[in-house]
Amino acid sequence: MAVTLKEVAERAGVSRSAVSRTFTDGASVSDAMRRKVEKAARELGYSPNALASSLTTGRTKLIGLVSNNFHNPIFLEVFDLFTRGLQDRGLRPLLVNLSDETEPDASVRMLRQYSVDGVIVASSTLPPGFARAFRDAGVPVVHAFGRYSSSPEVHVVGIDNREAGRLAARTLVERGYTNVGFLGGPESSTSTQDRYTGFMTEMSAHPNIKATYSFAKAYSFDAGRDEMLRLLQDSPAQAYFGGDDVMSIGALSAISDSGLNCPADVGIIGLNDMEMARWNNINLTTIRQPIRQIVTSSIELMAATLADPERFPEARIFSCAVVERGTLRPAPKT
Repeated sequence: MAVTLKEVAERAGVSRSAVSRTFTDGASVSDAMRRKVEKAARELGYSPNALASSLTTGRTKLIGLVSNNFHNPIFLEVFDLFTRGLQDRGLRPLLVNLSDETEPDASVRMLRQYSVDGVIVASSTLPPGFARAFRDAGVPVVHAFGRYSSSPEVHVVGIDNREAGRLAARTLVERGYTNVGFLGGPESSTSTQDRYTGFMTEMSAHPNIKATYSFAKAYSFDAGRDEMLRLLQDSPAQAYFGGDDVMSIGALSAISDSGLNCPADVGIIGLNDMEMARWNNINLTTIRQPIRQIVTSSIELMAATLADPERFPEARIFSCAVVERGTLRPAPKT
């Protein structure tokens, strides 16, 4: 049988309300009382009932962790960091799979039924309106990996995807390529749109370099592979900026299976720097998205918003950097 609050109160020689206050965040209790109750709880092996506590405080400490791309291996790392980071702060993640979901209404209703204290939307493909729907429902929300805005309507933490596209384009130009391509993810994705805009804007400053574009059906290995196989049937570019690492790895598979060599025949630069990109048999040159910092900052911002629900929306944007490996020709020596 589980140890009860009454048994702890009897062991400590205090009232049951004193025990309840000891294990309620923000409740008033003296240091001496707290030590006495905690000692009795340890001796009895008592753990406070989180659900019962939520009835007293009105706070469940549940944080909805919402995403829509469970097929992409990068989110294994993202979810690992988020769940551990939230738990370290005494919060409880509630993972919600929104694959193929396009409208937020059902998700808002479901998470309100669970009485979550807040929501973190962890997605680079869901539109800003998805996070706004939670805000409009009165639920504190942070959009991690969301679309950058200088005047955000909700808290946004991530990268400037347009700048990432510009960085990829500059990298290909510096390597001396004269025919380059943008191989994006799904065209409806905000991250694809912004990376495309940044890439093509940068390339417009180099009219002597041919720049083409195409879009895969998803941020996935199979989609990247299928699109690259299609491109290789015609006159492929010398190098491509892949929509993300997993798509780029799919493109590498297509290049190899077509009897071509990367980077001698076709070069690839990805985006994310997921763990798999570092494997020796992949060795993908990529743009590092600082995932750990984005997750940590998102959790910090959620905790701050729970403490101050009227906190003004802010955008926390992190810079990216090229990670040199083996799928682009070397940079020229200066």
